[in-house]
Amino acid sequence: MKRLSLVGVSLLLSACQMVGPDYSLPKEAAMQRADLQGELRQDASSVVSAPVPQNWWHLYHDQRLNTLVSQALAANTELRIAAANIARARAQVEEAQAQGGFNGGVKLGAQRLQESGEAFLLPEKVPVANIGEAIISASYQFDLWGTLKRGVEAAQANADATQAAADTARITLVADVVRAYTQVCAANEEYHIARESLDLQEQSVNLVQRLRDAGRGDETQVTRSQTQFKSLRAELPRYQAAREAGLYTLSMLLAKPVAQLPAGTADCAELPHIAQVLPVGDGAALLKRRPDIRQAERSLAAATATIGVATGQLYPDISIGAQVGTIGILENLGEPATNRWGFGPALTWTVPTNGSRARIREAEASTQAALAHFDGVVLNAIRETQTSLAQYSALLERRDALADAERSAQQAADHTHRFYQAGRESFLADLQATRTYTDMRAQLAMANTQVAMGQIGLFLALGGGW
Repeated sequence: MKRLSLVGVSLLLSACQMVGPDYSLPKEAAMQRADLQGELRQDASSVVSAPVPQNWWHLYHDQRLNTLVSQALAANTELRIAAANIARARAQVEEAQAQGGFNGGVKLGAQRLQESGEAFLLPEKVPVANIGEAIISASYQFDLWGTLKRGVEAAQANADATQAAADTARITLVADVVRAYTQVCAANEEYHIARESLDLQEQSVNLVQRLRDAGRGDETQVTRSQTQFKSLRAELPRYQAAREAGLYTLSMLLAKPVAQLPAGTADCAELPHIAQVLPVGDGAALLKRRPDIRQAERSLAAATATIGVATGQLYPDISIGAQVGTIGILENLGEPATNRWGFGPALTWTVPTNGSRARIREAEASTQAALAHFDGVVLNAIRETQTSLAQYSALLERRDALADAERSAQQAADHTHRFYQAGRESFLADLQATRTYTDMRAQLAMANTQVAMGQIGLFLALGGGW
């Protein structure tokens, strides 16, 4: 009895131990580096160290854009896939939690049986009989080593990683919707400016032809003017194609025909605009906010837990079970002679353990790979964000310079037009000044598009929108 008590005490003490390492964020992980936790690249004229809003697209104050994003979040196929993956991962957690503990079963059967006499050391043939059985069984599997708990940890961490992947899909979708909408608006705006430039060039062609016919010009000037006209006209299909591409992208993202997009989407000719400096937060907030970092960290936690699952294979599985039932000739079932019962412990232990030890080394190597991947994701997040900030600042600087040039071109065109009306400048000079102004408008429109796309890329790098 004392020996049994000692065995029981030792089993209880073992139950307090969990196989494999307990997960915690490694001290050597890039996530722990102090230099990555501080301020991001700052430019007071373009960004501010303030919290990034969750619904960053609301900063545009564009109700049509808000509607597009809402409809995409409700119907996008990628998000439907992500939702299904989350449901599957949660089911896998429930499956892991159901392992071990109590299990029960019922077995019912009937058959006409010719049993082997020799199997029971009988020289004569056993009579054929109708045999039935009805057995109820129950068992309890002990998780003395914590193997099953490690399995639950791994499943839960994988479910968390799946949720993070869904969040990544969400912020990517939002950025894609805003980008496609911006593309449509930009294409329409640039198309209208190109049409104005083409009309001005057509007037220039007509004027040069009249001057040639009047003997005040030559064929070379006419040819040069016609070449410029044809070159401008060749650009128009590019804007139309960009507009169509943006609309079809929105159609795909929202899972609806182009004709059913919110009213005015196809005719949008003004870029969505944020009239404030962009809130970007700091490095610490970025690392906590980006879902791809959270996904990599949860994958590391899952890999760590699998070391415990593999280590648990070195130890025996211990359970206790009981059963009660009746087995015998069908018409005698339930009689005392057919009843049977039993209970007791069971131990299952696989030896040798060479394969189990190899699986432990495999799990440890996978954990090291997961840590390296985690570090890579963290460093890439910082790179993407800092690069996006630098590019956005440069795009703003270029846009502002072009805006100054556009204002100068407008002033020059206005002065030239007044001189023309006063008879102090020729119509050709007035036309050329206006065309120069139109060209600057086209360059500024393109720069504004690049700034808008830079804003979208920056918010995507910041990980906002989930």
